[in-house]
Amino acid sequence: MQRRLLYLLLFTTTIATSTLYHPGSASATTAEGYKSTVLAVGRFSEINLSSSSPHNPKEERNEQLWFSLQQTKGPSDLFIQNNVWQPGGSTGWHTHPGHSLIIVTEGTVTEYMSDDPECKPHIYTQGMGFVDHGGEHIHLIRNESTVQASTIALQLIPKGTERRIDAPAPENCHF
Repeated sequence: MQRRLLYLLLFTTTIATSTLYHPGSASATTAEGYKSTVLAVGRFSEINLSSSSPHNPKEERNEQLWFSLQQTKGPSDLFIQNNVWQPGGSTGWHTHPGHSLIIVTEGTVTEYMSDDPECKPHIYTQGMGFVDHGGEHIHLIRNESTVQASTIALQLIPKGTERRIDAPAPENCHF
């Protein structure tokens, strides 16, 4: 009888300790009033591209040099996403394993970045584009207006990885 009581006490203590103590755990935020639809997915082998500026910008006095470089090692998946926010909708805090090029196609979206100590809003309206760097760049995109907002995103990630990684809300953004 004492042995059973001892096992019961140890079992109960283990359960209580496990329930009350979660070192380093934090729950992710959820998306609300937001829907993301995959429009297309393509698989690419290694990418090694570069571009340059038009002709000779110094001779033409063109101070806007343009250069683009995209390089990957191993295969990649390219997603084309349609994202729609209802008024007040939010993606929840998240990141991606690769970068995204985002174009606002309707309304206004506001992006917040977890690494910004002041958690300043970055506002993008229809026709504007912005870059989500992915990786350690944790962000949240909201529709703070009273009308629907939408974007198209092109997202390049390593082959077979999860496209979205949910993250807990940072301590510097209180909403």
